[in-house]
Amino acid sequence: MRDKNYRLLFKELLIAYYEDVFEEKVEEIIEKKDVDKESFAKVVSAICGVEVEYGENFSRDLKTAIDNYKTTNRVVINTYSCIKNCVEIDGKTVCQNACPFDAIIIDKKTWLPEINIDSCVNCGLCVDVCDKKNFVDKVEFLPLLNTLRTNTKVIAAVAPSIIGQFGENVSIGQIRAALKSIGFADMVEVAFFADMLTIKEAVEFNKYIQKEDDFMLSSCCCPIWVGMIKGKYNELIKYTSPSISPMIAAGRVIKTIEPECKVVFIGPCVAKKAEAKIEDIKDAIDFVLTFTELKDIFDALDIKLEDIHEELSTQYSSKGGRIYGRIGGVSLAVEDAVQNMFPEKIGLFISEQASGIPECKAMLKNALDGNIEARFLEGMGCDGGCVGGPKTIIPKEEGKIAVDEYGNASKINISAENKIMKEFLQGIGIEYIDDFKYEEKIKIFERKL
Repeated sequence: MRDKNYRLLFKELLIAYYEDVFEEKVEEIIEKKDVDKESFAKVVSAICGVEVEYGENFSRDLKTAIDNYKTTNRVVINTYSCIKNCVEIDGKTVCQNACPFDAIIIDKKTWLPEINIDSCVNCGLCVDVCDKKNFVDKVEFLPLLNTLRTNTKVIAAVAPSIIGQFGENVSIGQIRAALKSIGFADMVEVAFFADMLTIKEAVEFNKYIQKEDDFMLSSCCCPIWVGMIKGKYNELIKYTSPSISPMIAAGRVIKTIEPECKVVFIGPCVAKKAEAKIEDIKDAIDFVLTFTELKDIFDALDIKLEDIHEELSTQYSSKGGRIYGRIGGVSLAVEDAVQNMFPEKIGLFISEQASGIPECKAMLKNALDGNIEARFLEGMGCDGGCVGGPKTIIPKEEGKIAVDEYGNASKINISAENKIMKEFLQGIGIEYIDDFKYEEKIKIFERKL
């Protein structure tokens, strides 16, 4: 129930911000709520994308913090104390059992949850599983709105799994038009940058896999998967591709071509909010919104997507890039690229996929123990992949169908044959597909794990 109430609260505050009565609305809400005001202030602050303690001038302090927004590494905020009768399994609460990084500590005397910042990767699983909604993730739209109101060029980069989220009859062109109506200069599909990463992963496969006993772990999509490798199975880092995610690639490539531009990622999970703030890649993406947040924004502003005249663009993403949004999509795309670029290696391309925390843990343990037959391992923290993310709008089964249909509709089948991508790469100094084999050429697509 709190999740629904939080979303209603966000819309209420957003409308007030648009109507320039924000401080008055905050004071009204705080005063009429019969709740612990300090805890509730944490919720309000998080919904506004900031962290402000409750005090006499809370509404003014909150507005000031939004106007002078400074990003922090903290995405998930614990608000209320836990309920003492919360279900426990093996001595741990629901949220503790859900956390794959053992980052939640419950004080058994005060029942106050604390998040260990050093262990937490802000995956947002605690937000999703807590029935009482004692955890909330920051919503960065109000600070972003201030940027949209300036002359700054802001580009929306939408995840492949956005297809179908706003209704089966809503096209990608209508989503583009709607985003432009609220101040974005344009919208790009992250699937296009996934095409670039597909080539990069195929090159990594050729590098890592020389014989039947070799294997590699893809790192190019899910921050939860990468966080598990780094935090719990770090002995496998040497087998892991150093490729950045398509989200980070989108930001880096766009900003290389237009340095003054701001890039906003729109996707299905909380973990992407945290990934955008990781030290070595934090300059790529300026804000992250989720699908549910975008729906709430459209609802609050009375934007009806199905009634908007679509704004079409040249088709530029391949089938391979578009199916990244569901489990197995990366494997299929990379396999096609290996077949195209390194046909002599295709006999070694045996892939295995895991989606959801339990499956990912099992596959990583098997890899660590040497109990795998696959040469290419793909993992995603959400069940079904990104289409099963906690901030999706439709069921994962419907999401997968929509992603597959959109992929099959592409006129470009294989990333390596994407002529538009090749032309685009020239703008960042990559003249030929073969350039992906040279480290000095593809630093833009790499990070240090």
